[in-house]
Amino acid sequence: MTFITFEGPEGAGKSTQIRVLAEALEQRGHEVVLTREPGGAPEAEALRALLLDKDRDWSPLAEALLMNAARDAHVRQTIEPALRRRAVVLCDRFFDSTRAYQHNVGEQTLGPLHKAVVPKLPDLTLLFDLPVEVGLARAASRGAADRFEAKGVAYHEGVRAAFLDIADAEPERLAVVDAAQPIEDVTKAVMKLVHDRLPTLLDDADGRDSAS
Repeated sequence: MTFITFEGPEGAGKSTQIRVLAEALEQRGHEVVLTREPGGAPEAEALRALLLDKDRDWSPLAEALLMNAARDAHVRQTIEPALRRRAVVLCDRFFDSTRAYQHNVGEQTLGPLHKAVVPKLPDLTLLFDLPVEVGLARAASRGAADRFEAKGVAYHEGVRAAFLDIADAEPERLAVVDAAQPIEDVTKAVMKLVHDRLPTLLDDADGRDSAS
């Protein structure tokens, strides 16, 4: 029962790397549950559509409340059942994204929400970091910006800074990946970090180390 989350600002390449790791783990015989936030359960996906809709005008507090409402469904319906059956859960964004994207709400409000909704911290959180301008350019290349991508450079600089503050405060859980590198180098860094932090996860079924 292993829970790994992938975090980072827009355009950091999380979605690519989470699929690569999922494939590597499946090849080694693990059941892998690949999920995302906001989303990952029917009610949570409905809230995702509202949160990303550019025509909605949510305050930071409303965003945080909606994110945690979605997370409550996601944890109860998807994450906890998967961990109970000893699957490896890989989640594209989790509660650290709320702490970063809604950082203006303040930890005094976010902290109790997280404690109420999140029963188990991730075993490992990979934080994909890169300059804001690079990330937003990558995100723009995918097509029309969603509500968060459209918030502008200053907002996203604050998000990046909040992510890095979290990583500095919790180095035992978070590991920072330089996402500005070529994709192949990012993949190598991810595999090494997973192997170093969770040593048996990338072993073959017969116990041999196959991270390399």
